[in-house]
Amino acid sequence: MKTNSKKKTVKTTVVKRQSHQVRIIGGAWKRSLLSVVDAEGLRPTPDRVRETLFNWLNHLLHSNWTGVHCLDLFAGSGALGFEAASRGAAQVIMVEAHTPAYKQLEQVKDKLQASQCKLLRADALKAVESMANQPQKMDVIFLDPPFEQDWLGRILPACAQLLSPKGCIYVESEFSLAEPAGDEAANEKLAKLLSGWQLIRADKAGSVYFHILQRNILPHEAHENQA
Repeated sequence: MKTNSKKKTVKTTVVKRQSHQVRIIGGAWKRSLLSVVDAEGLRPTPDRVRETLFNWLNHLLHSNWTGVHCLDLFAGSGALGFEAASRGAAQVIMVEAHTPAYKQLEQVKDKLQASQCKLLRADALKAVESMANQPQKMDVIFLDPPFEQDWLGRILPACAQLLSPKGCIYVESEFSLAEPAGDEAANEKLAKLLSGWQLIRADKAGSVYFHILQRNILPHEAHENQA
């Protein structure tokens, strides 16, 4: 009986360790492990979803990450931001308010010697608002907020001010941005949420919906951007 009990304990320990790590899937740091702290609402983007996402981004960027500036809001484990840096992004700003998660990001940055990554311990919305008037615009914004807190309705309009003309924003959510919600009130809320945005890509993995959005550029804005 002692032997069986000991084996069971070892097995449980191994499973727990594996479930709290994610792996960088491409680029210079491919296969590097990132530890995930226990925190409410923290859901690292699964490998399969990140693989699909970065295939989308490679298509939009023509597989050229040189000069690309990224903003990773609600950075959590850093799986999205470090993945972008691994693939050659010029700069990745990672925003995280939860102190243990932020300290974990610091450790990973030091381990990878990721000098192109800038860490900010701040509320995501306040960080976006403070960056609104900066001259450097973002080419890719990763937006993976806690669910059921209406973060998208509050933060998407602010993100629009930070994007470069051809930039895109990745959004994870508990509901689809691509399909009508089923009732008139919900559909009106979705239309309002997507006002000023084009939905470029959309998919689902389990109960998580993920999307790529780009700004709807008005004719006069397009002309100004070409000037």
